[in-house]
Amino acid sequence: MSWLVTRVGLGFLLISLLTGLASPILGGEKSMHLSTADQELLFRVARDSIKAHLKGEEDPLPPAPPPILAQPMGVFVSLHRRGCLRGCIGYLEAVQPLITAVQEMAVSAAFRDPRFPPLREEELADLDIEISVLSPMRQVKDVEEIQVGRDGLYLERGMCRGLLLPQVATQCGWDRVTFLKQTCCKAGLPENAWEDPATRIFSFTADILHEPPKK
Repeated sequence: MSWLVTRVGLGFLLISLLTGLASPILGGEKSMHLSTADQELLFRVARDSIKAHLKGEEDPLPPAPPPILAQPMGVFVSLHRRGCLRGCIGYLEAVQPLITAVQEMAVSAAFRDPRFPPLREEELADLDIEISVLSPMRQVKDVEEIQVGRDGLYLERGMCRGLLLPQVATQCGWDRVTFLKQTCCKAGLPENAWEDPATRIFSFTADILHEPPKK
């Protein structure tokens, strides 16, 4: 096994646990249908794990999480502070139970995103957490299948790989072709590489969870 770390999205990072250079695991659409209580638990674990790391303590985990949160899922944890990105790291593939992946990626986004200094304790109060739970990948046979606002994109050609989360295209106002071009650029490929038959394109959806306002 090896860790592959690549730049993706508008400042997003991807950490994917892969065997060699294996392609992503494929599957159909899958939604977690997380309850409000499930979402609150994920955000509590993410925030408490960051707090524990700041104090040099062990990262806490519930002794018996709900079964739905024990399912392996790909996930990204994004941190924002005062409207600006403060860190984002995630698993492309379902290699960890969701609650464990959220815990690990929250700490990684806060302290191991190489674009930012490690989070300081005084930043925690106005830190906003966003969790994106990814569906399995689906290989795209016809780019007309891609729906901006619903789909995220992942593509690969040779050693080059790039990913953009669904919300990036929406936030930037991109159309389908621009979305494909930008994903190519994130992979370090020419922007028209998506037209090359050697380039494999995958789509996925994401349940995007926003932390409730602090009381």
